[in-house]
Amino acid sequence: MTARPADRARYDRATAHLDAPLAIVDLEAFDANADDLVRRAGGKPIRVASKSVRCRALLQRVLAREGFSGVMSFTLAESLWLARSGVDDVLLAYPSADRAGFAELTADPKLAAAVTVLVDDPAQLRLIDEARDGGREVVRVCLELDTSLRLLGGRLRVGARRSPLHSPAHLADLARVVARRPGFRVVGIMAYEGHVAGVGDAVAGRPLRSRAVRLMQAAARRELAARRAEAVRAVRAVVPELEFVNGGGTGSVQHTAAEPSVTEIAAGSGLYLPRLFDNYTSFSGRPAALFAQPVVRRPGVGVVTVLGGGYPASGAAGADRLPEPYLPQGLRYDPQEGAGEVQTPLLGFPADDLLIGDKVWFRHAKAGELCERFDALHLVEGDRVTATVPTYRGEGRTFL
Repeated sequence: MTARPADRARYDRATAHLDAPLAIVDLEAFDANADDLVRRAGGKPIRVASKSVRCRALLQRVLAREGFSGVMSFTLAESLWLARSGVDDVLLAYPSADRAGFAELTADPKLAAAVTVLVDDPAQLRLIDEARDGGREVVRVCLELDTSLRLLGGRLRVGARRSPLHSPAHLADLARVVARRPGFRVVGIMAYEGHVAGVGDAVAGRPLRSRAVRLMQAAARRELAARRAEAVRAVRAVVPELEFVNGGGTGSVQHTAAEPSVTEIAAGSGLYLPRLFDNYTSFSGRPAALFAQPVVRRPGVGVVTVLGGGYPASGAAGADRLPEPYLPQGLRYDPQEGAGEVQTPLLGFPADDLLIGDKVWFRHAKAGELCERFDALHLVEGDRVTATVPTYRGEGRTFL
């Protein structure tokens, strides 16, 4: 039996006592993916991106492995919750306007020591000060460098619109502003190269596009490595005691780790390996997180209908944002209906072998967003569910 049919047989046996919809994580695949991330990081610690996991039990599992250290969070409320749960190193990767959260942070020495917040504008410092409500704790600050590749004199931009701080001088200027402001301390720099780490360079059936992406990414890596190193030098001239320089992402781990100026790597999606990370030449992994929907109708020959399944991923709308019908192999969406809110027709020859109540297994397009749909993850080892753990949603925590 080849790998995918064997996996389907295992997952069906493991969850035979459970009704779909449900979600699983294959722990053997999860751990193998974690090992591969560590290998690619080449000795530099990996800060796990919580938005790509959204399950405390699995965050704890990966943090217990050698090679992982610290969490990269996505909201201030989540950061405080994780810190209160015992995570002692949380880097908030996005600016926040959560005034109540800042009041809590600045009033609690334990939280202030554990959580680092992101800043790329002096106005964010003012907001924090206005929110203190008497809190006097020093706020740990990370500055974000914009990583986008700018060509043709800046008329062409490649990369996400994140920080306004593109040049080393801009970053150093903000470091000086923070250093002069009581109650704040710069401890780190972050630079996320999403156009390298989050864009596949081997898109099936599109060789010209794939080659163009590889050329773009090679140019972007060269430009950013030089600019990031200069930015680190500029900030260290202001803040000699800088603690960390964070960079990377699942798709660029080994490239970012090769830069001497980078001290740690961020990664998370590579643990679950959603479908958007299939199209890379530099690495491969094993799908670890899947969800199952039950067959509820058989409308005709070569067609089955499953309950729900319309779980599109964030980002620019497109077919690549839809979940992938994964097992049994060979099913596809009806182009007139796609993935539906309450029902999803699936076409293909495997449909004729599916019975009412059978499970169809899907892969989500993006990693942690799967957990916004399910209260629990069933952890599979071999052909058994060995534990069931809550997602953030299952703990009543929907941060975004």
